Amino acid sequence: MRKPIMAGNWKMNKTAQEGVALVQAMLGELAAYGSVERVVCPPFLAVPDVSRAAEGSELRVGAQDLYWEASGAYTGEVAPEMVREFCDYVIIGHSERRELFGETDEGVNRKIIAALAAGLIPIVCVGETRALREEGRTESWVHDQVVAALAGLSAEQVAGLIMAYEPIWAIGTGLAATPADAEDVCGGVVRAAIRELYDDATAESVRIQYGGSVNPGNVFEIMSQPNVDGGLVGGASLKAADFVALVRETVRAKGL
Repeated sequence: MRKPIMAGNWKMNKTAQEGVALVQAMLGELAAYGSVERVVCPPFLAVPDVSRAAEGSELRVGAQDLYWEASGAYTGEVAPEMVREFCDYVIIGHSERRELFGETDEGVNRKIIAALAAGLIPIVCVGETRALREEGRTESWVHDQVVAALAGLSAEQVAGLIMAYEPIWAIGTGLAATPADAEDVCGGVVRAAIRELYDDATAESVRIQYGGSVNPGNVFEIMSQPNVDGGLVGGASLKAADFVALVRETVRAKGL
């Protein structure tokens, strides 16, 4: 069975001090749920302090982005080895990076390759806009994003990364995909695309998260879907009690 993974993307929230306080508030309760991998992804300036606060626990830390070059004149960017000093995971290709900052499929692919070379585990985001969904293009759009993201990667590399399906129309809107929608895309599109590119074993190894207005009230039904292996959550990860509830309900949904 694939080990579920619940990751909190704090986005541009929490100072270093606030991030440490949040981690300290949840560590005790999270310790009871070792059957689910637990990850927090703070803003860059909070990453070192949050990493130190999580030291000695099973809580893992991820970054929200990186750049593909190892060093150089890239003002404002952060290299993979800089991230690896404090993190195990890195989010790549989040819709906000694509929509607001012009990130391309090619750039996402380059970042994935650089992250893997540095020993990081990428959390690779894919998802469609509301307009694409209404046009009936969800399947083709997400399929093509998966194919572009994984270009040039071996089956072994792909088996170890995380995919995250995040419908853009559901992020921060309060509109979550139905559990059936999440299952259809996570299994019928994302996992199917990996199977098409590689093989059954690789496709079944990859963990696929759902993200988009996940909260303690809907997480159980979403995580009960067989092809949904966890969540990449925003707002609900900013309160200790809510994040603990997400992890606890994932344990219950998966029967762990």
